[in-house]
Amino acid sequence: MVTDILFILAGFALLSFAADRLVVAAARLAAKFGLSTVLIGAVVVGLGTSLPEMLVSGLAAARPGGIDFALGNIVGSNVANLALVLGVSALISPIARQPRTITREGGLMLLGSVMLAGLAFNNTLSRAEGAILAVGLVGALAIIVHWSRTGAVADLDLTEEIHDTSNINTGREALLAIVSLSLTLLGADLLVRGARAVAETIGISDAVISLTLVAIGTSLPELATAVAAARRNENDLVLGNVLGSNIFNALGVGGVAGIVGNSSTAASFQRPLIVMLAVTVLTGVLALTTKALGRREGIILLITYPLILLSI
Repeated sequence: MVTDILFILAGFALLSFAADRLVVAAARLAAKFGLSTVLIGAVVVGLGTSLPEMLVSGLAAARPGGIDFALGNIVGSNVANLALVLGVSALISPIARQPRTITREGGLMLLGSVMLAGLAFNNTLSRAEGAILAVGLVGALAIIVHWSRTGAVADLDLTEEIHDTSNINTGREALLAIVSLSLTLLGADLLVRGARAVAETIGISDAVISLTLVAIGTSLPELATAVAAARRNENDLVLGNVLGSNIFNALGVGGVAGIVGNSSTAASFQRPLIVMLAVTVLTGVLALTTKALGRREGIILLITYPLILLSI
């Protein structure tokens, strides 16, 4: 138990330090190349921080009966990203309403979630269905890249540390981003290992762990990077991080789980899938009907989150 608690503490420490440096490196690279921070957040940071879900779900699905664990992790992580990550970020710094980002990247996130829910609603995720989700991910990424090239570059509200692009060393910043991302993922892995071991010690079932504890644990990179971005007023990175992560979870991680697992679930996931879609719609409504996701909306999302966990 002591070792597991040390893993948890080490995981928190790594996440706290590495995620902040990842945000700085990503924003500096975006400024250097004139890229939209939404693109950096969705494709680089968003997908990179979803690697824990990919690892956990892929390994779980490869084992007999592991498709339940994998699907629970995906659904739980997407809910945690929207309610927990955005909620905490909004409390730290209001996230200005960005209708174009919400309708475009948010629309892709909703479409990906609907695809996952539709294919898995019969409590089966086959190789063919996994392949459909994987193809959907390729299409979504192609669309995001196209939008970033044809649309206007987002205005960057950069801190002094990021604003001056004249002294940015591309190779150094890229290396810093890779190292920071690796440390962020390592921190998440240590935290998940320790927390799961503690949970198993006190007798929590795998089904509950996958939808709650493991889902929260694998969403910690998103939470850490979003909090770091919110502290630096990089709101595009917050949105891009969450939207990109959920797109990748539903289509990429879901695709891997289906291809590797190719089986039916032991438990029914119809209610969790419906809850995931409901939270997605709720978050979109809040984002589109307010001037900004501020403290009030953050409190709503955070209050909703434990109620969501109880309902699934």
